[in-house]
Amino acid sequence: MGKETTTHWVIAAALLALAAPPVRAQLGGILPVDPLGTVDQVRETVRDLTDTTLAPAEAAVGDARQLAQNRLKRLTRFVSNNRDAVEWDDRHQAAVRGEVLLLDPDPEAIGVARRAGYAVLEQGRVEGLDVPYARLRVPDGKPLARALKDLRKALPGRDICADQIHFQAGKALDVSHAKGSSGALPRGGTVGVIDGGIGESERLAAQRGFANGAPRTSEHASAIASLLTGAGTAHIYGADVYGTDPAGGNALAIARALGWMQQQGVPVVSISLVGPANPLLARAIDAARRKGMVVVAAVGNDGAAAPPAYPASYPGVIAVTGVDGAGRVLIEAGRAAHLDYAAPGADMSALVPGKGRMDLRGTSFAAPLAASRIAARRMEPGSVTVALKAVDSEAVAASRRTGRGIVCNICRSGL
Repeated sequence: MGKETTTHWVIAAALLALAAPPVRAQLGGILPVDPLGTVDQVRETVRDLTDTTLAPAEAAVGDARQLAQNRLKRLTRFVSNNRDAVEWDDRHQAAVRGEVLLLDPDPEAIGVARRAGYAVLEQGRVEGLDVPYARLRVPDGKPLARALKDLRKALPGRDICADQIHFQAGKALDVSHAKGSSGALPRGGTVGVIDGGIGESERLAAQRGFANGAPRTSEHASAIASLLTGAGTAHIYGADVYGTDPAGGNALAIARALGWMQQQGVPVVSISLVGPANPLLARAIDAARRKGMVVVAAVGNDGAAAPPAYPASYPGVIAVTGVDGAGRVLIEAGRAAHLDYAAPGADMSALVPGKGRMDLRGTSFAAPLAASRIAARRMEPGSVTVALKAVDSEAVAASRRTGRGIVCNICRSGL
């Protein structure tokens, strides 16, 4: 066995030994035996550790372990602090308390659910996307995880899921930032942002709330709007899926926001949120794509050993990771089932209403910059495929860790 191979397996063993046991202990053993999916994912991680774009392997092992632990601690704290609105589902994901979603409901299925004690809170279709669903209240006193299993048993073969929560994938912080290259590329276009509320923005064409208390200005969403403005995007549509709701960012809210964007004719939508796979949201994104919308999403910031992030991992979604000013992939960048592009995610800043200029770091801020390039190209004649090929022609340094390459480095000069 060669020296490099031996090193990889040592690192893999370290990840398994250091990351998995504390994670299980943190949540009282409720998670599956392999909560991080490390058996399959470490193969990718250990190859990444020797990539020249990363820090030395020893530091990467420590970071991978810490990122995994931090992710589960954040989830546990979030659920604990919002017990009135949030609880664990059967996959140990944070979800709206006491509610399940039934896709393609018909009278027979609704009747079975009602006889089993599930009350119908709402039944309809996601406007603009024509995705049928029903929101059901679980029987009193029954945990969500058990309610999901029982209803699936009563309605075999049906798409039944929790309304899972998605989280923003970036933060503002104090880091140094540098300017990038300059040059001339097409600018303009329209981008929709599904996130929190956007504050003052000269390019904001319309905004709508999809949660209690929305729209409510969010630093995260406002920073994204600032980046889009600096990148030359002409029109921005905002959808606030958080507002003041502790259970904001749920799958149904995001699906509704997508439907509204479709009704507004928004051609490119950027989503810097991460969560687990959800059948309703998957169906909504597929419907939006079939209507011609390009959906761009961040891979998250939980490290390469984290589970694949959604919506970035849904088929056809443009998955984006982040790089720093030197073109290095962020050590905390998450992963998706596929990867399309990288874009600036650090060593840059944005103007945030009430805060002034704030330095940024995270894949949250890479996704809208990639979206800005796609939107600019979509203004040109041709199909979505033609637009994406044009963006491909701009991309540099293509690799397994940057997808088809880094785009929008030029955007740094305008931020």
